[in-house]
Amino acid sequence: MAQEYEIRASAPATLMLMGEHAVLFGHRAIVCAVDQRIHIRLKPLASRLVQIESALGDYESSLDALHDDKRLQFVLHAVRQLRDRIPSGFNLSIRSDFSHQVGLGSSAAVTVAVVAALYYWLDTDLDRQQVFDSARETVLQVQGRGSGADIAAATFGGAVAYRAKPVEYHPLKAAPPLSLCYAGYKTPTPEVLRRVASARNLSPNLYDELYRLMGEVSERAIAAFEEQDWDQFGWLMNYYHGLLDSLGVNDRVMADMVARMREAEGVLGAKISGSGLGDCAVALGRLEGIDMPYTQIPVTITARGVEADYA
Repeated sequence: MAQEYEIRASAPATLMLMGEHAVLFGHRAIVCAVDQRIHIRLKPLASRLVQIESALGDYESSLDALHDDKRLQFVLHAVRQLRDRIPSGFNLSIRSDFSHQVGLGSSAAVTVAVVAALYYWLDTDLDRQQVFDSARETVLQVQGRGSGADIAAATFGGAVAYRAKPVEYHPLKAAPPLSLCYAGYKTPTPEVLRRVASARNLSPNLYDELYRLMGEVSERAIAAFEEQDWDQFGWLMNYYHGLLDSLGVNDRVMADMVARMREAEGVLGAKISGSGLGDCAVALGRLEGIDMPYTQIPVTITARGVEADYA
């Protein structure tokens, strides 16, 4: 007989402020949780049926023989990791405060939220380190590579200085005002990484030097963030954007968007946020008094990481 309760979990969207691409090569990055979230509702069933309802599509399968669905690959892999411990089938409802077409670490947020809901169901506990480890492993196995920076921010909340090799994360206490704009399209991160890797094969030494310089800029940015030296941080954002351009992940639209953001009176710096070739750009400060023909997405850094509880 099904147990008459539900578990609700949620995790925040995330935003890269510094360290894109270089974080994959052992350098530190700055990533933050923002105040838009993905919400999970898990209801145990009396059967072995797994039902998933989401904006990406609906899904139904037996827990004992989950069939693949690329749209829900992060969710299904998280379930497979814990399948031997899950006592019954369940209905899983996924709702997002933001469009899946916008980056904002949606894959990380949904993975973290699903893992948290499953662990809370099994253990009536929310061990964030356990959630981080499991969610990071899920994303790595699905994507083949990735830093896990967005997993850290979605799990622990706030702004985080993060290193992937070896894994370490350090909370940053400040929460400066940010502005975010969406280009209207997004090149999938694995595709961007493939293009960069292909270009790197032509001149590995130059690309390695570029990553080293990116890492140095990120370290200075972390120090500026902790000291709340926003003039310096904004300048470093502008500098890092130039390095991303050299890496080949800037394009005409992203360049125009960043240039327009920098024209705003209250903006101290602006750059691509994420892997590039579309998606989002982030500015330090508020966009006022400028012509901005791109979608603006209100964001605020939030201290709320992953949460789970009984409904």
